Amino acid sequence: MTDNSKALTGSRPIREWLAHPAGGPLLRGMLHESGQNEAALKPIEHLALEQLVELGGAQFPQSLLDQLVRDANGGAITEDAENREDTTEAGVWEERVTEGRFTGKTVIVTGAASGIGRATASRVAREGGKVIAVDIAGDRLEALAAAQPHAEVVIVQADITKDEDIARVIEAAGGRVDALANVAGIMDDMTPLHEVADEVWNRVFAVNVDGMFRLTRAVLPFMMAARHGSIVNVASEAALRGNSAGLAYTASKHAVLGITRSTAFMYAPQGIRVNAVAPGPVATGIEATFRSELGTNRLGPFMQMIPPVAAASQLAASITFLLSDDGTNISGAVLPSDGGWSVQ
Repeated sequence: MTDNSKALTGSRPIREWLAHPAGGPLLRGMLHESGQNEAALKPIEHLALEQLVELGGAQFPQSLLDQLVRDANGGAITEDAENREDTTEAGVWEERVTEGRFTGKTVIVTGAASGIGRATASRVAREGGKVIAVDIAGDRLEALAAAQPHAEVVIVQADITKDEDIARVIEAAGGRVDALANVAGIMDDMTPLHEVADEVWNRVFAVNVDGMFRLTRAVLPFMMAARHGSIVNVASEAALRGNSAGLAYTASKHAVLGITRSTAFMYAPQGIRVNAVAPGPVATGIEATFRSELGTNRLGPFMQMIPPVAAASQLAASITFLLSDDGTNISGAVLPSDGGWSVQ
């Protein structure tokens, strides 16, 4: 039951906005203008409304969020600080930054322009680390750096499938790499083996496997020389099962686990920890497309069983735990950060 006496803010859950006599019509009106209805928000209704700023990009800028909050509260912007204390009760997880956890450390984060990568880079920066933020989207990298004016964020617009771009990433690190988060990845088109196009297979493996392999290969000598380091590879629920994606993506993420385990074993004597995080459904900019009738029919029923969608910041919490010294004595592990999907 919604308490309509509470001011609506960006930190309130989307479902609370929809149930509110003032907020509901405003949110539905916004959706209608974009040709959608509230069904589009069903998978993420438990998330805070402010999450739409990260998810929507240009379609849902901060200015639009501010306007919705203002209109819902009779023209006033209420202070979120007054309302955040009861977001846990409302079912919204709130990030808790650990000050100084990455102080003095240089951390490379790929896929840093959006989604899980951006949330990870942001968290490392706010916890005192020097972040080498890598992505192909230069404008979004600039936005990330602008959002952290008091942090050290070095942006590198790069394609990790190209050796010359990997060299620029290493140069930007300045001869020291304490941690690496291999987050960059792309989805496939949910096709089964007999329908997989060479183009899809090659592109998915180029980004999800080859780029990760080449960048990690370039980083390891620095960690070996320092005799310490932490690497976290982002796998997927598709690395743990066969019914959550198409062949190309599923195979690529199984390869990520193989690389993780082999590397953890080989470099343990050098003090290097290597782990993987396997996300379930996450609110990011990556969209899955279904281009196969067989894929749709086989995967569809299982997609109905997935847990609630997580926020990118929740995955960043799992990743930064393993990246940091808090993950001491953990190596070769695969952490399902999937809301319990992997135990179904």
